[in-house]
Amino acid sequence: MRLNRHKLVAAAAVPLLLLVGACGSSNKPVDAEAKVLDSVTVAGDAKAPTLTLKTKPLTVKKTVTKVVKPGTGPSVTKDEALTTNYLLVNGKDGKQLDSSFGKAPARMDLSSGKLLTGLSKGLLGQKVGSRVLVAIPPADGFATNGNPQIGIGANDTMLFLVDITAAGKPLTRATGTAVAPKAGLPTVVMGKDNHEAAKITVPKSAPPKTTVVQPLIQGKGNVIKAGQLVRFSYTGVIYRNGEMFDSSARTKEGYAEFPIGVGQLIPAWDKHIVGQRVGSRLLMVIPPADGYGAKGQPSAGIKGTDTLVFVIDLLDAS
Repeated sequence: MRLNRHKLVAAAAVPLLLLVGACGSSNKPVDAEAKVLDSVTVAGDAKAPTLTLKTKPLTVKKTVTKVVKPGTGPSVTKDEALTTNYLLVNGKDGKQLDSSFGKAPARMDLSSGKLLTGLSKGLLGQKVGSRVLVAIPPADGFATNGNPQIGIGANDTMLFLVDITAAGKPLTRATGTAVAPKAGLPTVVMGKDNHEAAKITVPKSAPPKTTVVQPLIQGKGNVIKAGQLVRFSYTGVIYRNGEMFDSSARTKEGYAEFPIGVGQLIPAWDKHIVGQRVGSRLLMVIPPADGYGAKGQPSAGIKGTDTLVFVIDLLDAS
């Protein structure tokens, strides 16, 4: 039985900016429509900006943008993930609804298909280093449902202020220097792509009593830090019988994204993935104490005495 994502994590909330919005075209904004953003005043400092609306409500019929401060970096492309800071206000009354300023940077992944349609439109083609205002109508946001949880009504325009601090293409496979594994560990044959689960063969010897972390590929990317959102492709099997209980290959995207080092993953992942480099491939052999504990995970066929084996590609972190 497959172990669903919510059973691997403790109950990670879906970030607002990863919610899929309504579909729409990628037409460039009309200049006359974009002039509505001239009535928005950006104030405050770099760490705590504010937006003031001269005219309320602020409404648009299509997504429009205004570059508040032009960047000097490369233009953002549709296959990149962005590191950003953002501020969100409701165009109806100018009320601030959400902000990442003064907190950890926010990830806006144009390549994932999960970003709000309006944000994808508004940020595509902008230069790294830019500060951009993006006004998003319901059709490019949460459609006619709105999002009552964060204070967006069915007819409300959303107004984002976004600082684009970095951009890059997430990896699709581990890349770096191959590492010869120690003898006696499970062996791995990777699938042809991320939509084919890896084949893990478990030895007949008794499992180790402490967690083993064996790099198979040593990546050359950034070091992963606690609190970052990490993109993984992975396959997990039970040491006792070699049966696969979960794989990101079963997802539409072929990968999964989890916050690391904040208590939302099984202990071995939080302990041992922090400090690794993006691009690495890890073989992890995890005894119960670092996995699901004495209760196991019965719905996935995992007993409280079961050791787990994972092969994990670390594809991105932000």
